[in-house]
Amino acid sequence: MNATLGTAPLGTGTLGTGTLARLALRRERGIAPWWILLIVSLSLAMVAYINRNMGTYELKLAYLKVIAGNPFLRAIGGGVVEPRLDVLATWRSGGFLYLAGALAALMSVIRHTRREEDAGRSELVLAGRVGRAAPLTAALLVAGGTSLIGGALTAAALIGAGLEPAGSLTYGGGIAVAGWMFGGIAAVAAQLSRTAHTATVIALTALGAAYVLRFAADVSGQAWLKYLSPVGWIHLVEPYQSERWWLLGVCVLVSAILYGAAYRLLARRDLGSGLLPERLGRESAPELRGPVSVAWRLHRALLLKWLTGVAVFALLGGALTAPARDLVSRPSIIVDNITHFLGIAAGEKMVAGYVWYLIMIIAYAVALYPVLMIVRLRAEETSGRAEALHATPMTRLRWASGHLLVTALGTAALMAVAGLAFGVLYSLTVGDLLTDAPAFLAGALSTVPAAWCVGAVCLLAYGLLPRAAVVIAWLAWILTTGLGQVVGPLYGLWGGSPAEPFHYIPNAMLATAFPLVPVAALLAITALLTGAGLLALRHRDFGT
Repeated sequence: MNATLGTAPLGTGTLGTGTLARLALRRERGIAPWWILLIVSLSLAMVAYINRNMGTYELKLAYLKVIAGNPFLRAIGGGVVEPRLDVLATWRSGGFLYLAGALAALMSVIRHTRREEDAGRSELVLAGRVGRAAPLTAALLVAGGTSLIGGALTAAALIGAGLEPAGSLTYGGGIAVAGWMFGGIAAVAAQLSRTAHTATVIALTALGAAYVLRFAADVSGQAWLKYLSPVGWIHLVEPYQSERWWLLGVCVLVSAILYGAAYRLLARRDLGSGLLPERLGRESAPELRGPVSVAWRLHRALLLKWLTGVAVFALLGGALTAPARDLVSRPSIIVDNITHFLGIAAGEKMVAGYVWYLIMIIAYAVALYPVLMIVRLRAEETSGRAEALHATPMTRLRWASGHLLVTALGTAALMAVAGLAFGVLYSLTVGDLLTDAPAFLAGALSTVPAAWCVGAVCLLAYGLLPRAAVVIAWLAWILTTGLGQVVGPLYGLWGGSPAEPFHYIPNAMLATAFPLVPVAALLAITALLTGAGLLALRHRDFGT
């Protein structure tokens, strides 16, 4: 830190909050703008998509008939849909933007509170003229301000696009309060847990449970379940429709209660500790002495959660295959739009296109897994834990290679589970188990080299530019997804962009043979990037 904080006892309240808030803003300058850009651009992209593909009232009405007949599709956006541009655009994007705003605030609060304590920087800061509650206050101000800016800019962008001002402000308010509420949940989690990892798991579990509860309410038609979910409250606001502003007030009140609880818990715990009891692990077990076993012990809990989530999504995709096949058997304008979106011809090939599209959704999501593992490498380095391991015969290359091996196998396992779960359920509903299940498995695994390539780019950044590695890693995944075959069609980029690796993976569900050439090329590029990253890691200063 450049600022001089002086000396004072710890019990001086929020003294020094302004200085810490400016420091947090400086650290957020490479992260928060991208979250805001993602939220605003996606809201506008959805308006453009509706205008381009459903420009008439008849097309909107036909689309709503498809949605009304499928509970899963109806639950993706949540709430009641009307054949109007503003309602359709926010219905399609709201389910994601509320989560994006919540996730951005959640990670920001933990990054500037518990993660600072883990690294030992909070202890140094609090030894100066800084109040005990100042770091938490600064984190909440920065995260809350980022959420407010994201919501306000979204509202302004939608008003500029010609949508109704009152509804646009309501929609922007929903995005903002999502960040405030889950920022409060993250603040409470940071006081309960002893480590940033545990705090993140607690907060993400709360976010996931809230979303699942809201999703279950819309799938089952039991609207009362939404009132049990913070995400459900935001969906119940219904911008451009009922516009229940009072629910935004409820969200603000809940946020204030969570902030108050976080301050009370902060006063009851010691610095560096948590209020939840710590689970002790094994000490000096022989199976934990190698780089692979250490990496496996560190990553296995997160991998299990990913495996569960991927399997659930794949099973849902398999369950939708029968209604999707029924839909494409009845030609209509909506079916024509879907064939254009998937980039294939109508008929039986359209089912294969639908299947491949769902596999690609999973693949782009799984590409985040190696990104998070590279981010974990940087966290282990800055926390000092990796340096302690290097005091043993475990060199930094062996340490990094162990993490890379676990990450590579974990990524392949995620896609294998997705392919098997999807393929088995598809076979039981409309296909043949002996032929379709292996085809689904091979198709899912064909995307793994592209996900590895994304991770290799992140590793190269970690080796060459460690201080910027986290920002570059997130940016690599966001650009891969935003320019890819799933999101690209929303703004007219059919087939994705050549700048991202999944562009070179052909539709394995339509191919007669396994795509060896693109897979081999991606593997070669991945090997070169990985080797360059490890070489840079070996020759740079560690811990900087």
